[in-house]
Amino acid sequence: MRDPTSDLLRLLTLRRVQQSERLGLILERLSMNGSVSVADIAADLSVSPATIRRDLRLLENQRLLGRTHGGAVPQGVLYELPLRYKSSRRQHDKLRIAREAASRVTDGWAVGLTGGTTTTEVARALVDRQQLTVVTNALNIASELAVRPNLKLVVTGGVARAESYELVGPIAEASLEGLNLDMVFVGVDGISPQAGLTTHHEIEARTNRALIDRARRVTVVADSSKIGKVAFARICQLTRAEELITDGAADPEALEEIEAAGLRVTVVAESPEQ
Repeated sequence: MRDPTSDLLRLLTLRRVQQSERLGLILERLSMNGSVSVADIAADLSVSPATIRRDLRLLENQRLLGRTHGGAVPQGVLYELPLRYKSSRRQHDKLRIAREAASRVTDGWAVGLTGGTTTTEVARALVDRQQLTVVTNALNIASELAVRPNLKLVVTGGVARAESYELVGPIAEASLEGLNLDMVFVGVDGISPQAGLTTHHEIEARTNRALIDRARRVTVVADSSKIGKVAFARICQLTRAEELITDGAADPEALEEIEAAGLRVTVVAESPEQ
């Protein structure tokens, strides 16, 4: 059987490997195989075993794994690893997108957030705002915001999807009825002029659309890997959103097509320290 991480390995070995990408690969291997070997990861990424051992120490300090002689095994709940892996692979891009997105929000607004790693970063960028009402169907976002006394948190009901930590389905959609939101930030698996905003799961798409329908403004937050892609289920037409915020690695032609279709495109600049 083909190793699903092989494409990522080939990509990473073609250029200098960032630490966040190494950490993501280690977590992915742990999730898939139940253990990792220092020697194997070092050989795959063409880095020194000492570098990988430092990475393992960092992940151990975050309580994501336990080190063994010559490698590591998971620590904690395995289903947490894929979501953290996705977040780490393009973490710098997502952080910049999130900061730009948060600048669109005015204190006192009611803001909606769908699930996803980029929308999670938007939520984190909003935690110090005053008098915001945040509505979300994402359990991980809710757990981070629930302890913030300066925010009012509204969480939908619904059936939990382990893959995305989202509450979806008719109960989630019914709980959104009657709400009025100033802005919704939407995470997607694909965005294109022809297919619009898309995601991998049809029930998730319906719930996201229900949240969008309650908003005066809709902003898509998506890293460059989603631009021009089409996933299985359509959330809504491109014209239902006002703005796309993405990073500079996005395909310029795809962005031009999206902008020509009527969606304002904002490309965040790379941080000088990177």
